[in-house]
Amino acid sequence: MTQDLPKPKLSAEDTGIRETPIQVTQSLSDWRDDDLNDPALYLNRELSLLSFNHRVMALARDQRLPLLERLRFLCISCTNLDEFFEVRVASIRQRMQHGINQASPDGLSLGQTLEAIRDAVLAMVTEQYRILNDELTPELRQQDIRILRRSKWTDHQRQWLHEHFRQDIMPVLSPLGLDPAHPFPRILNKSLNFAVSLDGEDAFGRDSGMALVRAPRSLPRIIRIPQAHSQGPNDFVFLSSVIHAFISELFPGMQVHGCYQFRVTRNSELFVDEEEVEDLARALEGELMARGFAEAVRLEVAVNCPDDICQFLAMQFGLEDEAIYKCDGPVNLNRMSAICDLADRADLCYPAFQPATPRALMTQDNLFSAIERQDWMLHHPYDSFSPIVDLMRQAVADPAVLAIKQTLYRTGVDSVLVGLLIEAARAGKDVTAIVELRARFDEEANIALATRMQEAGVQVVYGVVGHKTHAKMMLIVRREQNQLKRYAHLGTGNYHQGTAKSYTDWSLLTANEQMTEDVHRIFQQLSGLGQTQTLHHLWRSPFDLHAKLLESIEREIEHARANRPSGIDAKMNGLTEPSIIQALYRASRAGVPIRLVVRGVCCLRPGIVGLSENIQVRSILGRFLEHSRVYHFINGGQPHTMAASADWMERNLFQRVEACFPILNPDDSAKVWQESIEMAFLDNQSAWLLDSEGHYSLIQREENDPLIELQTELISRHCDG
Repeated sequence: MTQDLPKPKLSAEDTGIRETPIQVTQSLSDWRDDDLNDPALYLNRELSLLSFNHRVMALARDQRLPLLERLRFLCISCTNLDEFFEVRVASIRQRMQHGINQASPDGLSLGQTLEAIRDAVLAMVTEQYRILNDELTPELRQQDIRILRRSKWTDHQRQWLHEHFRQDIMPVLSPLGLDPAHPFPRILNKSLNFAVSLDGEDAFGRDSGMALVRAPRSLPRIIRIPQAHSQGPNDFVFLSSVIHAFISELFPGMQVHGCYQFRVTRNSELFVDEEEVEDLARALEGELMARGFAEAVRLEVAVNCPDDICQFLAMQFGLEDEAIYKCDGPVNLNRMSAICDLADRADLCYPAFQPATPRALMTQDNLFSAIERQDWMLHHPYDSFSPIVDLMRQAVADPAVLAIKQTLYRTGVDSVLVGLLIEAARAGKDVTAIVELRARFDEEANIALATRMQEAGVQVVYGVVGHKTHAKMMLIVRREQNQLKRYAHLGTGNYHQGTAKSYTDWSLLTANEQMTEDVHRIFQQLSGLGQTQTLHHLWRSPFDLHAKLLESIEREIEHARANRPSGIDAKMNGLTEPSIIQALYRASRAGVPIRLVVRGVCCLRPGIVGLSENIQVRSILGRFLEHSRVYHFINGGQPHTMAASADWMERNLFQRVEACFPILNPDDSAKVWQESIEMAFLDNQSAWLLDSEGHYSLIQREENDPLIELQTELISRHCDG
């Protein structure tokens, strides 16, 4: 059944990043499966990721958003760019060094990709500092939140800051003069440093002309000036400005000609050959110690830094000119996010709301009874994460509970759930935790929590060699009337109470015998040995999830060709896997209407005449990070809805342990589909539409259409009734 997808109205706002335009003239009948390998049909993964970050940065310009939230989005775009270099650019450089130069599906070589990245990032960095200097700083000043440059300090402010420097900053600084006895030091990843140009001899007759000063990580990067010395309670200066202003005091008797901020970004990927190491935790600890000093991939310098000093610094880090980026402001721009909290201006932030809790789960002394009666679908952060914590807390205190099993990918340093697992083990229950030590940037925290749990008697398992355990599952085994009963939680997000307040995710609480049996079998497979067991309902990576997705897409093609209702609606964080993209192209060509909500990377080109004109791709960006994964197939009029921990990316489908679970209750299925997909395609405030050139445009409301913003609507729907 062919269905024309509506054509939304687009605004002039766009990502500014375009790929090579595609020229396609084939008619519908001209396309063959062999054509689907054509590089012209794929968008570059790295440029798509930069395009996502450009959309994040665009939120900093959005006048409809609260001012401090706009500042926060600008800082997030900088943090995202840091990670992009630490992981994606570092990976490309590493492959090139090893002589691996295989083109990506879009046809770009690694060298061409780096060139395209350079152009896109240069434009992005210029725009970030323009937004800060020309838009946010003046608007903050209008709200009596001032970020004071050195040239604007009053005499009283300078006097106070000078005293503050002498008492609280200078004692912590350790300047390093460069000479044969003091060669260029190892500079920690993303640390703030100053290159100081000097003239004169020191007490030992040395005259190297150059010194380095590192900004202590123990000191806050933003300093509030006391109100007695300022125009109001929210006058701030950068630590870097204070060090810069008084740096000459570190070099008595010498003349400071210049002081220039710089920051180096390093490869942050950890490599451990799991088949060769005997103790994964110990091997990772060793890698973590070296991470801060790994290969450099980017050098950020102040815009006024002379070329000769830029070249000197680049040479010390083994970098070429292409890796240097000049910043028209503080090089550690992401540290400005502290102002959002220090300013204490709730009126300039998103309004607070209270997440909802279903009444049946709110006052239950025995949550097991409520879950046994029916399945519960919770949509975080609109629905509270508390029922999951309360269920664990009741399981710990319940003498009828015999065993608890849980996967842990990201939990936070002070996780309540980890504390409860420890408490359960000490109470004599059988507790198993599958801890993924290799969760990027959480490795150190996960090693620490794994050690804590082991010391308390929790059986800690590090998953499977070669596969990250990314599934989100919890299983509780309880004795009821001389029989064992299982209760499970399955989710699309992590067991992290912090992100549960800022990420959109789905949770399923169920006592369904077949579903809980499936969860039990996956846990057995993760902690023990044995062949793959057949599951009733769940799909899992790396075994059958990819094949099941392809089968489901092919089934929609068959329905469309038989003139039965067909359609594919899916929501995810990333879409890169070529065979899935090719299957979607075939489905579109067969007339299957396809709607995709892809927050970040998308390598599929929608809107190609005769091939992907039945595919629409939207990206939703707003107050919360859209994190849930939902797959919905019309299936001839009998909709099949799944939620999952997996995106449609190679790593999720082949290199991770993932769980995809069905929504069996028709009402829950309709709710998940409507809140994840349908409402996203009604959004005319925070939705971006992707075109065939890799260009995103912000969707604009028609004159008589009601204003619809997905996340605001869901807050109202869940929390106000």
